[in-house]
Amino acid sequence: MAKIFLNKKISSRIADGHPWIFNNEIGDEEGAYEAGDIVDVFSSNGSFVGKGYINPLSQIKVRLLTRKQESINDDFFLHKIQNAWAYRQRMGYVENCRLIFGEADGLPALIIDKFNDYFVIQTMALGIERWKGSIVKALNTIFSPKGIYERNDVPVRELEGMEQIKGFLSDPFDTNIIINENGLKFHVDIVNGQKTGYFLDQQDNRRFIAPVVKDAEVLEAFCYTGTFANHAAKYGAKSVLGLDISDKAVDTARKNAALNGYSDICSFECVNAFDVLKKWVKEGKRFDTVMLDPPAFTKSRANIQKAITGYKEINLRGMKLLKPGGFLVTASCTNLVPPDMFLKTIEAAAKDARKQIRQVTWQTQAADHPIVWNVPNTQYLKFLIVEVN
Repeated sequence: MAKIFLNKKISSRIADGHPWIFNNEIGDEEGAYEAGDIVDVFSSNGSFVGKGYINPLSQIKVRLLTRKQESINDDFFLHKIQNAWAYRQRMGYVENCRLIFGEADGLPALIIDKFNDYFVIQTMALGIERWKGSIVKALNTIFSPKGIYERNDVPVRELEGMEQIKGFLSDPFDTNIIINENGLKFHVDIVNGQKTGYFLDQQDNRRFIAPVVKDAEVLEAFCYTGTFANHAAKYGAKSVLGLDISDKAVDTARKNAALNGYSDICSFECVNAFDVLKKWVKEGKRFDTVMLDPPAFTKSRANIQKAITGYKEINLRGMKLLKPGGFLVTASCTNLVPPDMFLKTIEAAAKDARKQIRQVTWQTQAADHPIVWNVPNTQYLKFLIVEVN
């Protein structure tokens, strides 16, 4: 096995537990390896750091899998997935959950989502792709699932020298399934839905809207498939209007409302939310509660300021659409905008809107997406409810 030695002058980030080792943090190398191989990593003074997979094509040259002197084999992945499942069960995520959340579960660049008895996998680095067979074997051993599908249609794979692909990793099955969440039912399109087919990370936060939607006229912008809208109806909203730019998302949102018996409460329009919010502010339209859960406005550090501008603009408009004493439910799903920056953006929006805000709740992603404090990229979701006057 090849040996990789870290530079003497590097930050304490790796020693503190971060699994990523960048090209410029590596000094000497001993032995031959191929991209995707497991290598031993040592400090500059020769002390053992861990084992990880290497890819010279990637900016992140090594991703550590373990800090122990142990073999990386089928059993390694079986035990990792068993441990992850034990944690989810203890936290109460039994039916649907993010079973593996990459670095937070010690398996960098691996995502596994569990929907009932079906599993969706993303292997976003060459080193973890090499072990896809072992991962599928472990899932079959632990769960005996009805189906496994890979959603590797993600551009980041190309940075690792891999192609984008998606397809069955089990016998074919009907990939349009229905899941249960918080007493509601939702359609999940495993093949064509966003990410792995459904956003599990907000499943806890959707319960937090209950007190601010009761007896309210609710607007949900960027509603996608209407999960928040249906929860609002469940929790007693008078009416809910959902907006999304995707015809397919709006169609699914309507199906979800029908599935839950809320077609009389929930309505959906396929429009550009930015344009409509601006128009309705000018027209003086008002709601009791406005919910904003937009897609990530940036996927690169170069566009962070543009993202901040976007978040500020939609939240400012959302506040202006509220009746006095109304509630704004707002979220950001990019880890490139840290919590303090997001809160300052909301504060700036309130100032420009000449509104006073009072915090109701401040949350992050569901606990099946665990946060490792010294691995910042494991915390990405920000979820805020404020009263606006």
